[in-house]
Amino acid sequence: MENKLPEKARLLKQLQKQNFNIPDFIYVSATDFEKDNFEALEVFLKNHRESFKVIARSGHPQEEFFKGGTFDSLETYADVAGIQYARKKIINLAKTAKQLTIKRQQKFNHAPKINMDDMGVIVMPFIYGTSVMAKMIGKYWEFGYCRDRSHKVFREPYITNTPHDRRLIDLSQKIQDCLGYRCEIEYVVSEAGEIHVVQAKDISHIEVLEEKKSERSIKLDGLHRIRKRRSYRERPVYVMNNKAFYLRIIGKCEEYLMNGEKSPPVIEEILDIVNQYQADLERFALRYQRFCVLGLSIQEPEELYQIANHYLDDYPDIQPILSRSLHDNLYKIDYFLSETDTLIAKDKFRLNMCGHDAYGIDTVRNPLWSVYWKMDKHEQMVREINRLGFKTGDTIGIEIDSDGKPIVYRL
Repeated sequence: MENKLPEKARLLKQLQKQNFNIPDFIYVSATDFEKDNFEALEVFLKNHRESFKVIARSGHPQEEFFKGGTFDSLETYADVAGIQYARKKIINLAKTAKQLTIKRQQKFNHAPKINMDDMGVIVMPFIYGTSVMAKMIGKYWEFGYCRDRSHKVFREPYITNTPHDRRLIDLSQKIQDCLGYRCEIEYVVSEAGEIHVVQAKDISHIEVLEEKKSERSIKLDGLHRIRKRRSYRERPVYVMNNKAFYLRIIGKCEEYLMNGEKSPPVIEEILDIVNQYQADLERFALRYQRFCVLGLSIQEPEELYQIANHYLDDYPDIQPILSRSLHDNLYKIDYFLSETDTLIAKDKFRLNMCGHDAYGIDTVRNPLWSVYWKMDKHEQMVREINRLGFKTGDTIGIEIDSDGKPIVYRL
């Protein structure tokens, strides 16, 4: 498997031979890292130190079987140590932050088992500019924009059929014709307006409903109905209440303090609460391919987190272990939230979308939704949700009315 050239590198080489504007790049295999074979890399880096940094893109031989964005790309220093650091971090992120999404793809999308030690790296010069992702939906090209590095003010990702530069349409069509199949193309448009092709991915095996409508549809003569469905989706729901979780931790700590010296704290019993919570998150994520999170309490309240982190300060052998576990738990919650495609919470929280999350091919039929209530209505909404009895495992419906307002209800 190590000898197989990753799809990213293979397609870039193919496009480079056809004189498309591909930034200079080099693929460094896992074997090169194992044997410290960096002569070619050092020559490459010597020629690309103008900005003192490069971008290291994941290059695993089996990466093509996973959805875009599963493995990371990192900015790093333009030296061998920087590339080694980037590869180590990419592997570490795959084993931690991306572990749940990899497991879910292996279960629901039949992605293969993967050895992270086979991870190679594609190194490119760092280009300041805007990331644009293109793909054809039906008969039309769509372009997703995000990460505009040239502007200080943050802008949400957005999709358009009319790119800022019409050259993108012609260029995308030429690339797809060159490769011979439907593909997702990532560009970086520099501050000077130069269009660089930095990645192409084969998406010909991914079915897009819009493409098949004409082939699989038949027009009938009419419809009798009373109520008209507009935008609607149904999802199994996980009700997240981290306020209750921290209160449970504090309550267990308080039991030990009240018992005094008769019953010193047993850290395993407290950690069991944390471990059980994390196991419930993973079990839920692996049970449902698409799910909703109803956030009664996600990162709040800060004071309870601090109390739990200091409640057993009189036991210096125990408190650091608990604090570390609670700190790691924050990441586990974040990993779980990154797998949902529907978040219902107060307006403070929304799904943070990178390019692949916002407009990757996998989100065409199931786009991410962030449904919210206003901050000043938070306590009222929590009471109403509790009154209606929403609980983990329920299936909920979300309907968008004619005014664009969401209505959420239990099924």
